[in-house]
Amino acid sequence: MSHVNKVDQIKEISGVNPLKCMKCGKCSASCPSFNEMDIKPHQFVSYVQNGDIESLVQSKSLWKCLSCFACLERCPRDVKPAKLIDAARQLVVREKGATYLSPDEVPELLDEDLPQQLLVSAFRRYRR
Repeated sequence: MSHVNKVDQIKEISGVNPLKCMKCGKCSASCPSFNEMDIKPHQFVSYVQNGDIESLVQSKSLWKCLSCFACLERCPRDVKPAKLIDAARQLVVREKGATYLSPDEVPELLDEDLPQQLLVSAFRRYRR
């Protein structure tokens, strides 16, 4: 799959237009996971704009995002970085196909430093 197709997929899944971003950084300033991210929310938007989806997929930021949507609240241009991050997660999950985790595999993957909010958010999103 080409990078252009992945960019289009991320835009379609998220419903977000990353070109609206004016690089103000308010999304990153409000992010509770900022210090743990290698690619910050405002940078994530730039990576999508530039078509560098592979770097996003390999970044730890993809899984450090809490999906708390603080960045959505602060964005003056309604760019919604968390929705772009979630869309990139969806791409990863879709590329893996049907190899989902079974409930008994989850406990051994848990890290004691993993925020509980992340688990609740993931449960909400993937239980359907």
